[in-house]
Amino acid sequence: MSREFLWYIPNTLEPGHRGDFTEDTWGSLDFSVEQALLLERHGWGGALLGTSWGRPDTFTVATALAARTTTFVPLIAIRPGYWTPAHFASAAATLYHLSGGRVYVNIVSGLDDLDAYGDGEFDPSRRYDRTREFLHTVRRLWAEADVTEAGEFWPVRNSTVVPRLSGGHPRLYFGGASAAAEAVAAAEADVQLFWGEPLDGIAERIDRLTALQDKLGREHPPLEYGLRITTFVRDTTEEAWRDAEAKVRQLADRLDPRWAAGQRRSVGQRRLIDLQARGEVLDTNLYTTPGKVGGGGAGTTWLVGTAAEVAAALQRYAGLGITHFVLSDTPYKQEIVRQGEQLLPLLRTAPEAS
Repeated sequence: MSREFLWYIPNTLEPGHRGDFTEDTWGSLDFSVEQALLLERHGWGGALLGTSWGRPDTFTVATALAARTTTFVPLIAIRPGYWTPAHFASAAATLYHLSGGRVYVNIVSGLDDLDAYGDGEFDPSRRYDRTREFLHTVRRLWAEADVTEAGEFWPVRNSTVVPRLSGGHPRLYFGGASAAAEAVAAAEADVQLFWGEPLDGIAERIDRLTALQDKLGREHPPLEYGLRITTFVRDTTEEAWRDAEAKVRQLADRLDPRWAAGQRRSVGQRRLIDLQARGEVLDTNLYTTPGKVGGGGAGTTWLVGTAAEVAAALQRYAGLGITHFVLSDTPYKQEIVRQGEQLLPLLRTAPEAS
């Protein structure tokens, strides 16, 4: 099975995301297009575009980037509740058709500023039930005409999406570490994305998800697995750890006192924060300290080292069955080039899983 290497475009109007204050054009189309073109030139397949209320609309940005590039694939983060299944299926099918198939989708179920856009479903278990229905209905709308679905959340009747998709559909990524989230992934996702847990945690989750697919009677090709993590690469081991520790100190100096209160809302984030009790460095070079000083999500843990050391760590994840990698570090544009030139060749020349 071939491996895929994506990056991350933050999709914010203001500079400063994960410490990147390098540009005065942040948030402009030219700023994001420049990153997408750099990704094409330096061997990346595309990039995840972040989403939340208060950022530019992710699907609009992705459409603009697809129009200004030739091979770049946006991994578009979207939220059920912000979208209905039929509306989203139509929009994604349109972009898939116009771009020649360059659409990946990252489904996000976690809480956001729901009141701001009229989403009244706050109960986490209900949100995952709703997400499963969303994915099931979207898949039907992409594959069938005159779809009638008596859904609990979004019933549709005699619905046909135009343009029609034949021979493929946008790949569906999904994250989440709770039992409810894993049931959604095992039933309806194409790729389960993990954050940067140690190898033993990832292996245990892959085993559980593999068994869960059989238990739930999955109707689609087997679930694939991906890793979303920060990769901190320097020319020497000593330089990497010195710079990583300096960056942690900078994050600590800018830490918002309110930040910690929101860091244990999701099961996946709690799993990352709890790693700090096991040590500052796990496995060979998984750095947990960023999660104490403002690193959230994919920035909670970092793989630190030379390109060869970080590549070796990623290869160990690949040995567990990970085939999709969404990497990043800041400054974003500088690291697209550095890691595209130093890290990706080591990953692409390694044997791939059969």
